[in-house]
Amino acid sequence: MRATTASLVRWLDAWAEDPKDAERDPRAIDWLRTLPFLAIHLGCLFALVVGWSWTALAVCAGFYALRMFAITAFYHRYFSHRSFQTSRFMQFLFALLGSTAVQRGPLWWAAHHRAHHQHADSEGDTHSPREGFWWSHVGWVLANGNFRTRMDLVPDLMRFPELRFLDRFDSVIPLLLIPALFALGELLHGLAPELGTNGWQMVVYGFCISTVLLYHLTFSINSVAHRFGSRRFETNDQSRNNAVLALLTFGEGWHNNHHRSPASTRQGLRWWEVDMSWYLLRTMGALGLVWNFKSRPSRSVDG
Repeated sequence: MRATTASLVRWLDAWAEDPKDAERDPRAIDWLRTLPFLAIHLGCLFALVVGWSWTALAVCAGFYALRMFAITAFYHRYFSHRSFQTSRFMQFLFALLGSTAVQRGPLWWAAHHRAHHQHADSEGDTHSPREGFWWSHVGWVLANGNFRTRMDLVPDLMRFPELRFLDRFDSVIPLLLIPALFALGELLHGLAPELGTNGWQMVVYGFCISTVLLYHLTFSINSVAHRFGSRRFETNDQSRNNAVLALLTFGEGWHNNHHRSPASTRQGLRWWEVDMSWYLLRTMGALGLVWNFKSRPSRSVDG
């Protein structure tokens, strides 16, 4: 009963203590705790019930793009690597927007990614394909041993109470997002019925389908981009550049480039290596919202 209660509490409070943690197999999956993750996947099947509309597809694509940018530019390049600077207010907005992607809180995400770079494709790597494709893609996310935020790896971020709040109660923003999308769909249904959408359609396409696409394309950087692609640099890992993933993940697919220079804001080093997150960050820089971008490697190591 205590284990069940702890799993349910952690749906809302990711920092909740459970004295049984030390006894659990770190690679085992607590299916009750991960039920919301599974439910989002199952929610995609309701597309067969709610039908589709161009409006729903547009919202799905737009919301995917917005949240992918939040993950790549903010959770990854800012919180994990501090590859540029911004104000505390913008930092909070970055964390808030990143939280809508349902990939846990900003501290959890950054801590696990920093651990990955410390031990990339070696013992201690959180999600190395050495442990199997399934593990590197999604198994590590669900495993008991990776549930907690590794606070010792993010002391620079732990200073901010607003970030600690978003990390501890990482389900709050997604839970608010669902009724917001439902309300949007119902509003459109009432004001513009010719758009052919409604509340439940917005939830299925705008939240479930969009989130699942976001999950697995983000996870593919850990799995696919360490198995398939080209290697410009002889890094101490198996990272690879994958142009298809780069297009779908706003530049993250230039993964070998990234492992060559993790702190660089820009990951597409050649003019033809499309890096949408870099272009958007440069635009934000021109507006004075972010600054002090860290540079890429010198041309002498561009390959």
